[in-house]
Amino acid sequence: MAVPPLRQPRALFGVFYSFIYRFFYALRRGRPEAQKPVRHTSVSEWVPGGAAVSYLAGISGGCAVGGCGLCWYRRSSSLSSRLLRHLVQGAEATALRLRGTGPEVRSVNSSVKLNQQAVENWSQTSSSNTKEEEEEEEVGGEEEEKEEFRMVVYLWSLLLLVTMVTCNWVEPAGVRIRITDNGLEMLKYETQKFVEEELSNISIPEMEGKEGRFQYNITDVKIVELNLTHADLLFEPDLGLLFQVKDSSITLSFKRQLLYWFFYDTGTINASADGVNIHTALKLIRDELGRLQISNITCDANIAKMRADFSGTLGRVYRFLSTFLTTGMRFLLNQQICPALNDAALIHINSMLKTIPVRSAVDSYIGIDYSLLRDPEVTSRGMDMHFRGMFYELANQNESLDNVAVAPEISEYDRMVYLALSEFFFDSGMFSYYKAGIFQMDIANDGMPKDMLMLLRATYLGPIMLLNPALMEAPLSLRVVATAPPKTSIRTSGATVAVAAIVTVMVLPPGKPPIQLSSMTMETKFNAKVSMKGKRLSVQNDLRRFKIFSNQSALESLALIPLQGPLKTMLQITMVPLINNWTKRGVPIPLPDGMDFVEEVVEYHNGYIVIGANLHFSLGLRDMIGNSM
Repeated sequence: MAVPPLRQPRALFGVFYSFIYRFFYALRRGRPEAQKPVRHTSVSEWVPGGAAVSYLAGISGGCAVGGCGLCWYRRSSSLSSRLLRHLVQGAEATALRLRGTGPEVRSVNSSVKLNQQAVENWSQTSSSNTKEEEEEEEVGGEEEEKEEFRMVVYLWSLLLLVTMVTCNWVEPAGVRIRITDNGLEMLKYETQKFVEEELSNISIPEMEGKEGRFQYNITDVKIVELNLTHADLLFEPDLGLLFQVKDSSITLSFKRQLLYWFFYDTGTINASADGVNIHTALKLIRDELGRLQISNITCDANIAKMRADFSGTLGRVYRFLSTFLTTGMRFLLNQQICPALNDAALIHINSMLKTIPVRSAVDSYIGIDYSLLRDPEVTSRGMDMHFRGMFYELANQNESLDNVAVAPEISEYDRMVYLALSEFFFDSGMFSYYKAGIFQMDIANDGMPKDMLMLLRATYLGPIMLLNPALMEAPLSLRVVATAPPKTSIRTSGATVAVAAIVTVMVLPPGKPPIQLSSMTMETKFNAKVSMKGKRLSVQNDLRRFKIFSNQSALESLALIPLQGPLKTMLQITMVPLINNWTKRGVPIPLPDGMDFVEEVVEYHNGYIVIGANLHFSLGLRDMIGNSM
């Protein structure tokens, strides 16, 4: 019976507990010294078969720290090691308390040791204990020992269960791309053209030999025409792609030189191969750099029959020899089809896939990491690829944001391709720009609207007069500095970006350092509209909410109310274009050159965005491969 999902951890824990208890208890009962309870100072010493316990600890620790290094991301391995350390310490402390060596009973143990000799003398002279009482004490000691042993085994079972759960953790994707079977229909035509070109270039060696009185020499073999009428490109679940050709034909021509007795003849032979069947399976994986790659190709090709038409002086005479010639030609052709397709896939197509950048610069400040996190997930209806989708600062590529966002999900198959972007994708970009110092700007006196400048002078007239009345005509300046990386929030109603900043008002005395007049906190929220053009993703921001308040007093916050409207207008003129200047440039999506998105539709979900689109090939597959070479 299947265990309900909510009860699976409990069931797994029960299995672990039962197995480990039986294993350790069997070792305990099998040792001679296990007949007498002995006090020890550590779990490995107290539990019989302590080496086995240490071995299991090594397995669990290695899985948490070492084995999970491939699947844990950043701080996860240190978290596992801390958890392991705490559980081991707890197990040892429990065992010490149960065996009477904990800190709370050390004084009692000391007293027992001091009176140990008296107890031994008393036990030797005492004759009041009966044989039945001794047996009861032994049974009670065994029961106490079992109870103590259960407690330690319980802790080790919990440790192994937690380790097993943590080892199943995988890094969530920031970007997810799905290519559906509808997309393969577009790709099938390009693939068929590519296969026809590859097979047309097959080089078939010359044939020469002797059979009795018959001598032959076949040269200049050429494929004249390929008729791949029944070609198909499909997804092969848990493997990759399947390209198959059924009941197709190939037309050949070659020159002959025949000698039979004293008859010598030359001419051209036109041959036709019918019933051509090709079955090619491509295994798609993630390589060591995170690229999509064809790791293996399985090919099976066969030709059902082949016939030849002779021309020349003795064409009719040698038709009875056509069976002999076509049999050899069919064998050679069968031997050449699969090697040609293997080279095309493993060399040419892989070279094109390598042109898709894994880590590349977006601009002079940040870059993007599009490395695959794991092998593609292939079903009969589509193929899903999970990318890291993380931005990083070019000046400090090791510092990045941890992905704690919701993993993007795709549930549709109607369009050719789907692109899902999580909040982490946008947050990592904002984080990288923040670290690069983009979200700070100075608005000088000349860059302010006149009404804004007049309001600032009227608001800060008192502080200026107190500082120096001669500064009444000195230029004013605003400095806006973000206090934290902007945060993206995606809901079904749309996407927003929240920015918190400090706005400092300064007066600029001629020839002297700026003097701060006031500092206020600004909280803004932008509407973010995501769009796709070609294969570049861009974001258009619009100021939605604006609020300023003083960090010093509520009275000063009231005095800033008249500045709300003018400051909002000024930010729409200055700060919003600055942000859009970076986000509207667009970020490239990991697609080969010559393949673009068209007819895009953007859908907003809680925590991620899904863009459905169709594919357009501006270049043929042969041209795309040629550019990569």
